[in-house]
Amino acid sequence: MAQDDPKTLVSTDWLAQHLKDPDLRILDGSWHMPDEGRDARAEYAAAHIPGARFFDIDEVADHRSELPHMAPPPEKFMSRMRALGVGDGHQVVVYDSRGLYSAARVWWMFKLMGHADVAVLDGGLPKWQAEGRPMEDLPPMVRDRHMTARRQNHMVRDVTQVSAAVKLGDQEILDARAPGRFKGAEPEPREGLRAGHIPGSKNVPYRSLLNEDGTLKAPGELRAAFEAAGADLDKPAITTCGSGVTAAIINLALARLGRWDHALYDGSWTEWGAFPSLPVETGEA
Repeated sequence: MAQDDPKTLVSTDWLAQHLKDPDLRILDGSWHMPDEGRDARAEYAAAHIPGARFFDIDEVADHRSELPHMAPPPEKFMSRMRALGVGDGHQVVVYDSRGLYSAARVWWMFKLMGHADVAVLDGGLPKWQAEGRPMEDLPPMVRDRHMTARRQNHMVRDVTQVSAAVKLGDQEILDARAPGRFKGAEPEPREGLRAGHIPGSKNVPYRSLLNEDGTLKAPGELRAAFEAAGADLDKPAITTCGSGVTAAIINLALARLGRWDHALYDGSWTEWGAFPSLPVETGEA
């Protein structure tokens, strides 16, 4: 079992023990690809961990951008969290319905906004339910809570910054997509995108960081997974994926290794793969 850390990852046992803490806020951060035919909000409404509120990745986003679920400006984040009754002084725990998937994105977004006390539930809803722990379908009682958001710009990268990193080679670019997509051997799920990867990037499929039950691997195994991908952990890292969701699992894994010199490329392949002027590599890294 992973060591509990309220700033990165907590176990189902930890959450069960703290479930009634007055300053605990639980968020269901479930999200599914559009072609999966699943409604994360409806699934939340049908059954969720007691007291959980639904965090909509697609709604708590910057809708001025044509790219999907880009991180919102701090003002919008504060407004949406106040509506959920989440604010300063709260310990936030995020889970999702897959085990460990989109919850890491919500965790990263809170970190981006300067909220330190946030953790992912290890194993998520599947582990919680498999252990026979309580569920409910009641909407939570929400009271406004002020939140102070201070955007940590060092935690996010845009396309210009990633392009510069490619040229300089001073940062590791770590891609969380499946090997077939990384190599360009499989088509992208979003239309109009080229196949392949950012030149010089290393493939760290997010599944390589997880156990079969959806929990995050132990630190030693995480380190081995990065080494197997050829990633230099002594370098600062930029994480990427299809649209900035599973990339955050790499950020979470790095944080579990005590590394905080990493940022997430928010546009990810949805942006990079759409611009013909940006270089693309295929095959092995």
